[in-house]
Amino acid sequence: MALNDAERTDIRRHCGYPSYGSGAEGFQGWRFHQAYGLLEFRMMRMSGAEEAVARQYLATLATLEQAVPEVGAMLDTEQAAVWKRNPRELRERIALFDDWRRRLCGFLGVPPGPALGGRSPVAVV
Repeated sequence: MALNDAERTDIRRHCGYPSYGSGAEGFQGWRFHQAYGLLEFRMMRMSGAEEAVARQYLATLATLEQAVPEVGAMLDTEQAAVWKRNPRELRERIALFDDWRRRLCGFLGVPPGPALGGRSPVAVV
């Protein structure tokens, strides 16, 4: 079963690539950017086993992504009884999340996109 649109959208987002929109128009489409085109090509031609692995990555990334804003619920408390807040928690959670995003890029064989600190995929072909 092929990846659905929501899964492909999440893969693009987690890999650091901009939104695709409703279709390729002008010079904004994946057809004009090598890395983005490679990502689209790979997503559309995955085997069933590869899709299963990609879905595992998406599940892990959803959990890690949700944990980042939840850190904000305790930013106003440094210590409560014996519990003491880890002042590096937010930074560490973001680093862990970004590490897993890069692992997804590695699995897909694409460079991290610009939103993940990768080179801009704006190599016009």
